[in-house]
Amino acid sequence: MNLQSALIFGNNEYGLEIAKNVTNKYNNITIFSLDAIDKEHVLSDYNVEEVTLSDNWDILESQFDMKKSIIFCALSDEAKNIFLTISLRSSFKDVTIIALANNNEDANKLKMAGASKVIPIVETTANIITDMLKKPIITKVLHNILYQDSKLKLVQIEIKNAQCFENKYPADINWSRNHGVLVLSIIRKDKAPEFIYSSKTKHKHIENGDIFIVVGYDMDILEFKKFIGGDACQ
Repeated sequence: MNLQSALIFGNNEYGLEIAKNVTNKYNNITIFSLDAIDKEHVLSDYNVEEVTLSDNWDILESQFDMKKSIIFCALSDEAKNIFLTISLRSSFKDVTIIALANNNEDANKLKMAGASKVIPIVETTANIITDMLKKPIITKVLHNILYQDSKLKLVQIEIKNAQCFENKYPADINWSRNHGVLVLSIIRKDKAPEFIYSSKTKHKHIENGDIFIVVGYDMDILEFKKFIGGDACQ
């Protein structure tokens, strides 16, 4: 499908990083803000338009070919994000709607509201999403999650059996070959998020209490969870 426009609802860090991540895939990217826009201090390099929550989205149809558009619902207020999804789905039966959710409960609500795909985000990962999206490998992974392989999951798993790594550094482990998963980031016991391939992280031992941000399939994630003795955080 030759999509022309990416319509991103959410003038925030998530909306901006989504725009950066898909900039090469669409001819037009527009970020919609529910707040008044200070035209003199817009930090985004993309077109940002002010919009209000509505049951009538004729304004979108007048500007975009909705048959060749994709919508991202990334509002910070989850209730508004759910209402937005319901409203957009009511107006556009066939458009692809990708929604961000704070947790699994909200993810279920967004699916019921009509989202084509929901990506749960938990509070502890919020501060690392921006850095993750900038990495080429993450671009590929998120592309698969969004557009190709709906069975891929993004989860957090706490390390309870660090000795299973035999004092190896993260850089010494072939995650996909040895465990069938991709470890993106580590949240250390002090809750400081670190990208797995950063110079600070790749030569620091894994410890109990660390949390891995992992992408993989259900069965591989389950086996990996058993291996490290961890409890999935979502």
